[in-house]
Amino acid sequence: MGAEVVVEGLTKSFGSQNIWRDVTLTLPPGEVSAMLGPSGTGKSVFLKSMIGLLKPDSGKCVINGTDIVQCSERDMYEVRKLFGVLFQDGALFGSMNLYDNVAFPLREHTKKSESEIKRIVLEKLEMTGLSGAEGKLPGEISGGMRKRAGLARALVLDPEIILCDEPDSGLDPVRTAYLSQLLIDLNAQIDATILVVTHNINLARTLPDNLGMLFRKELIMFGPREVLLTSEEPVVEQFLNGKRLGPIGMSEEKDTAQMAAEQAMADAGHHHGGTEDVRGVVPQILPTPGLPERKGERRRKDRVMQILHTLPPAAQEGIIESLSEQDRQHYGVQRHASAGAQHGGGSSAPQASQGQLPADQVAQLPSHGWGTADQLRSTDEIPPGQGGAR
Repeated sequence: MGAEVVVEGLTKSFGSQNIWRDVTLTLPPGEVSAMLGPSGTGKSVFLKSMIGLLKPDSGKCVINGTDIVQCSERDMYEVRKLFGVLFQDGALFGSMNLYDNVAFPLREHTKKSESEIKRIVLEKLEMTGLSGAEGKLPGEISGGMRKRAGLARALVLDPEIILCDEPDSGLDPVRTAYLSQLLIDLNAQIDATILVVTHNINLARTLPDNLGMLFRKELIMFGPREVLLTSEEPVVEQFLNGKRLGPIGMSEEKDTAQMAAEQAMADAGHHHGGTEDVRGVVPQILPTPGLPERKGERRRKDRVMQILHTLPPAAQEGIIESLSEQDRQHYGVQRHASAGAQHGGGSSAPQASQGQLPADQVAQLPSHGWGTADQLRSTDEIPPGQGGAR
C-alpha cells in the first residue's frame, strides 16, 4: 500500500513574500487526492516542498516516519525513492531520447540488467501511448508527448507516492480522459498514494477520492471529494463554475467594490463567464474492467461513513445518493420517507439514514441520523489523519 503523508503547519516563503502558511492535511495511504487553486497560489511549490526540492520555513511533512523538513540529506535521498513525480513541463533531459529518459531512474537507483530495464521501459511507454517513439528526443515531439514521457519515467520504479503537477497541461480533452483512467488503473494495481495538482474541473470532479483547495495563502479545505463538490464556500463555487463572480480576481483576489460592480453587471444581463452550475457529486472513474477493485476507494468509503455525521448536510446527502445498492447493504443504510430536520434557512435537510455494520467491519454509520446544521457544527473535530474537511 502507498505511504501516508502527514503535513502539519507547513509554511513557505520566498524572501518577504509568503506563499502559503500553516498548511495541515493528511494524504490517506493508497488514495487519489487532488489540489485545486487559482494560478499563483503555490500548488507546484507545495509539491516541490513535499519531495525536498524546496525547504519549507516551518512545519512538518512526515513520510514513513521521516520528517523531510528536518531530516539529513542521506535520509532525504532514501525517502525520494518512494516518489514518482510528473513535473509540469515533463522535465526531460533534452540530450537523451525517450528510452534513456525513462530508463534513467532504473539505472540510477537499481542494479537491474539492461534486458530487464528494456522490458520495464517499453512496458511504461506502451502504457502511456508512446510505443515506437522511444528513439525520439524531447525536442522532436509535442508538449503532450513530453508530458506522457514524464509520466512513464515517474512510474518505472513502481512508486508508493505519485505526484502529478498539472498532468492535463498540454493535453487535449480526450488524452486527458485517458490519462485520468490510467491514474485510476495504476491506483487499482499498485495501491499507490497519488496527489494531482490541476486546473481541470472535469478531472477534479471525477478522478480523486479527496479534494483540497489553496487560496489567499491558506488551505481553504481538504477532505472527501463530496465535501468540496457540494461546498457553498464562495471561492470554491466560483472556481468550480469558472465564473468571474466571486472572491477570485485576475490578481487572485478582488476588493468589495469590484465584486459589487461585477454583480451589478451580471444582474443587468452581462455574462459572468460560467456556463452551468457544476456543484454536486458526480460518479467517480472506475478501474478498467478486469482490474481489481480499488482498495483505496473502499478504505475511503469506510472512512467517510465513519465521519458522516460530522460533515455538512449537503455533503451527507451527496454521499448517501452516491452509494450503490451494494454499498447501502454493506453499510446498512436505510432511507426514510419523512424529511429530516430543517437547515440552511428553511430548506429540508437530507432524509435521515441509519444503520450499522457488523462488529467485524471497519465503518459504522451513526444511528442517530444527521440532525440539524447547528448540531453538525457542534460535533467533535475529526480525528487527525482521517482526511476530514478543514
